Amino acid sequence: MYKNFIKRLLDIILSLTALIILAVPMIIFALIIKHEDKGPVFFLQKRVGINKTHFMIYKFRTMKSSTPHDMPTHMLQDADKYILKCGSWMRLYSIDELPQLFNILKGDMAVVGPRPALWNQFDLIEERDKYGANDVKPGLTGWAQIKGRDTISIEEKARLDGEYVKKQSFIFDLVCIFLTVKQVLTHSGVSEGAKN
Repeated sequence: MYKNFIKRLLDIILSLTALIILAVPMIIFALIIKHEDKGPVFFLQKRVGINKTHFMIYKFRTMKSSTPHDMPTHMLQDADKYILKCGSWMRLYSIDELPQLFNILKGDMAVVGPRPALWNQFDLIEERDKYGANDVKPGLTGWAQIKGRDTISIEEKARLDGEYVKKQSFIFDLVCIFLTVKQVLTHSGVSEGAKN
């Protein structure tokens, strides 16, 4: 009942409420980005959804137009040279993720679930297959995000995503949301470039 109906209903309520509350701040963030760089405000990228279907994820653009498009940030060499000045603090507080509330409202994503892989992260996608983590909607936040985000291995990330699939419930989703807020406030688990 929760997985098939209540979870989706809560996703709609939470994303719509958040969009209404955050409408003015999101407009301000958009204006800040536009002031620093004349490119588009939003960054669209092909990601892997439920059952390995593809969808376009929405983010506030925090990097320059010259940035390689389909490469995870933590794999970039010298990532700092690509990040906009406003992008640094937007990423630090996960403000760049706010437009994904539209993805949740559309049904591409859930509030909680495995973070959507890039379409070309074949190693992660394959590893998630072992745990059934490609068979649920990706989330704005997830168990692997909370447990390490960019600082853990692909194998560990996939294992934790599988753990979420097994434990998925209303209470566990609440725990994930609470721990996400705590993580954002402490800036833990963020990696902005490849390690030499």
